[in-house]
Amino acid sequence: MSDLGLERQKTVNSIGSNIDRAVTVLSVKQDEQTIKEYQDKIYASAKPNFSSKAIKNYIITRFTDLKPSKETIEANKRLLNPLPGLRQIGRQQWCMILVAFWSWSWDAYDFFTISLSVTQLAKDLDQDVKNITWGITLVLMLRSVGALIFGYLGDRYGRRGPLAINMFLVCILKIGTGFVKTYPQFLGVRALFGILLGGVYGNATALALDDCPVDARGIISGFVQQGYAFGYLLAVVFKRAIGDNTHYHWKAMYWFGAGICFLIVVAILLLPDTKAYQRQKEINRFNKEHNIQQLSFGQKAVRAWKSYWLMIIYMVLLMSGFNFMSHGSQDLYPTLLTVRYDFSNDRSTVTNCVANLGAFAGGIFVGHMSNFTGRRLSIMACCVVGGALIYPWAFVSTSAINAGAFFLQFCVQGAWGVIPVHLSELSPPSFRSFVVGVSYQLGNLVSSASSTIETTIGERFPMISPSGESIYDYAKVMAIFMGAVFAFVLLVTFVGPENMNASFEMVEGYDDDQDLQRMLTDEMQKVDVHHDEEADPNGSLRGESDEKPVIAAEAEVRGGSSESASNSKL
Repeated sequence: MSDLGLERQKTVNSIGSNIDRAVTVLSVKQDEQTIKEYQDKIYASAKPNFSSKAIKNYIITRFTDLKPSKETIEANKRLLNPLPGLRQIGRQQWCMILVAFWSWSWDAYDFFTISLSVTQLAKDLDQDVKNITWGITLVLMLRSVGALIFGYLGDRYGRRGPLAINMFLVCILKIGTGFVKTYPQFLGVRALFGILLGGVYGNATALALDDCPVDARGIISGFVQQGYAFGYLLAVVFKRAIGDNTHYHWKAMYWFGAGICFLIVVAILLLPDTKAYQRQKEINRFNKEHNIQQLSFGQKAVRAWKSYWLMIIYMVLLMSGFNFMSHGSQDLYPTLLTVRYDFSNDRSTVTNCVANLGAFAGGIFVGHMSNFTGRRLSIMACCVVGGALIYPWAFVSTSAINAGAFFLQFCVQGAWGVIPVHLSELSPPSFRSFVVGVSYQLGNLVSSASSTIETTIGERFPMISPSGESIYDYAKVMAIFMGAVFAFVLLVTFVGPENMNASFEMVEGYDDDQDLQRMLTDEMQKVDVHHDEEADPNGSLRGESDEKPVIAAEAEVRGGSSESASNSKL
């Protein structure tokens, strides 16, 4: 290789070793004000404006913005076909989505293992059903604590590590649950479970959606959210396969769940963190190394709260209604089937499986359609149709109840399918994991007594079961409860905001590859000029065959060509 080739190679190696610093300190400092203005604009747009003009305009837009404009419909026609959006998702991103889905599924599996085993637990612990439902309430009440802890860790240290730690602790606790023998021990374990399970949702949804292409957000949101329905389905199936066929009952289900949970932890650890978090981490590291002023995590949190406080309150209110909607339609439904209509275990299992298949289908379908129809309109449509399906869901005692259960859960979880992306788009970009998780779990806290409320109200409606036993009319209570909840969610969604297709980036990233090519080309030109001055006028040195591959190879590594590299300018 000639001296020119060697010098070029040295230049390539020198610049290539600093690929992560392709942007010079000067350019970063020049853009620092632009970044600050960009961030200020985001926070300023989120601050509530209570002027009469702003309030009047907001009220008007609740009607006008509900239905997508003709321009929006025309622009989003391509989104009706989900395949192009799904093709934009790479293999690594699919792995993150599946890990998030399974993490959320196993969260639901644990929760519904208890609600499906209420009667058996009451016998094993010598308690009545009402006392056992306090175990469900306790989990829902303490989930917000876990969301606070793991949401903070997720936004500060990335999604992967905190989620892995969270699921590992869940695994350990599942094993320990099998050795519970008294009611106080049961409540203590459920309290710890509440904290741990509360940390899963925020980091799992962020792991799935951080790097998700905009065109695929709706359907992926619906898919990940239906990990909840899938977990319920797994709990139903494994209760029949394991719990009902061993004298350990619900304990065996927890021991089985611990093994699957450990596999999920291994899968999480095999993945890198999201690109969005890695980019933010790299920017923070670069700023720190070059003494570029940046806000601390605490300062960012205070700033986000000052701008988003009303939005966060709204999100908690919305999630309260949603959690009442899901728990009110699911937690005591197995009890309704077996006690009110005297269904056998097999028949109850079939109905619950059908209901959860409807939930799974609804979440994915409505989540995807929200890309086209909008988030609010999709949720409201589910509430209206769901309200019309309450009667066949609650009061039909024949096999036709399967259809009612399928379509009501299609609507309930269809609305839920919009929630991960809807909350993410409404949240502060730098605190998405924290805000989404906490708002969801605070909603859980508000709705934590749904099962106990239904059981308590049911005591006012005594009746005789088909088998001749004195029971409560759960069908009437749950129908009234769900009607009120559907109306509440409909109203809250209507008056609420929407920020469809919002950016998930806090700052615009630098095009490192392009900047690197420019730096590389500039340095190459300097080398060439230096050697041209020493070479003959015909440029014999520049024509040597062993030099071209150096530039061509480097350009290919950066995604360009030797020709484009030589023609680019700073």
